[in-house]
Amino acid sequence: MNIAVLGAGAGGTTVAFDCAAHGHEVRLFDFPQFGDNIAAISKRGGIQAEGDVSGFAAVAYAGHDIDRALYGAELIYVVGPAFATEPFGEAVAGTLVPDQTVIVTPGSCGGALAFKRAAGLAVEDESIRVAETHTLHYAVRLTEPGHVHVFLKLKAGNLLAALPGSETDSILEMISDVYPSMEPARNVIQTSLQNANPVIHPAVSLCNAARIEGEGDFLFYEEGVSDSVGRLIESVDRERIAIGKRLGIEVFSDPEMGLRQGYMLENNYGSGYREAPGFLGITAQPRLDHRYINEDVGYGLVFMSRLGRQVGVATPTIDSIIRLASVLMNRDYAGEALRTPESLGIGGLSAEQISRL
Repeated sequence: MNIAVLGAGAGGTTVAFDCAAHGHEVRLFDFPQFGDNIAAISKRGGIQAEGDVSGFAAVAYAGHDIDRALYGAELIYVVGPAFATEPFGEAVAGTLVPDQTVIVTPGSCGGALAFKRAAGLAVEDESIRVAETHTLHYAVRLTEPGHVHVFLKLKAGNLLAALPGSETDSILEMISDVYPSMEPARNVIQTSLQNANPVIHPAVSLCNAARIEGEGDFLFYEEGVSDSVGRLIESVDRERIAIGKRLGIEVFSDPEMGLRQGYMLENNYGSGYREAPGFLGITAQPRLDHRYINEDVGYGLVFMSRLGRQVGVATPTIDSIIRLASVLMNRDYAGEALRTPESLGIGGLSAEQISRL
């Protein structure tokens, strides 16, 4: 199969490696401002990986020409942080052709809807299938340009949903050789709400703000999640789960999903994170101005807060974290409204209509 991967960060590089290692013809694209990794892969002709998946995999193309990357593509992966989804959608607007399939991974709260709007596609347009996963399928770091270390490839616990939802099973079959453990979600609202990063990252970051801004590193989960911090994470999680319940959608608690994925060994919000094998050795971010707040508050918690308000579910803990993050970062994340039901085109829908997406 001809596959295009848009996004050459750690996640996109690993998706490209894994697909190529399974015998697919892969073309990797990123914007010119992210050139180092693309240049190294182009020079070597492929990607080196070590860890849970390993080896060298050749790619057909790595560069900044979107038309060349998309040429003949049957499947297109969009891989990157939330703020990259719309630019990738805009980059392919007018170039997608009927029967192509796009997977936004991770969806980061509404990624499939955001991509469709940016690409100029109506939500109800079924000519191009667009899906999203609730998380990236790997715990991975880019160790040097063209080289990734994969700490974990998920064996279970990654959900995928398509627009339209009737195409979910077909897309899962399409990618089953590379991702046999991917599971169907009810719809893209379930994948959006199951996104755990907004539940964990902002709470831990805010409670450890002085340590992050101080001298020296510390371990984000092993040292940053005390039992009291765990209670804050749990409160956010309960509000997220309540939104899903109002919509008739099952949202798994984060420790429960962590157990399924292999990240965690205990179903609790304290030692479950501190002793999680999937989180061992992960250091905290070097500064507060980082995606753990900017993305996970600005795109994640703001989306959940607005969705909760729309369907009549109070989110006092989520709203408090948004306000505290705004004060610390001297930004108005709620006012910026980077990703909301309104921006995704579902702002006027009832709970029942949203549940049927």
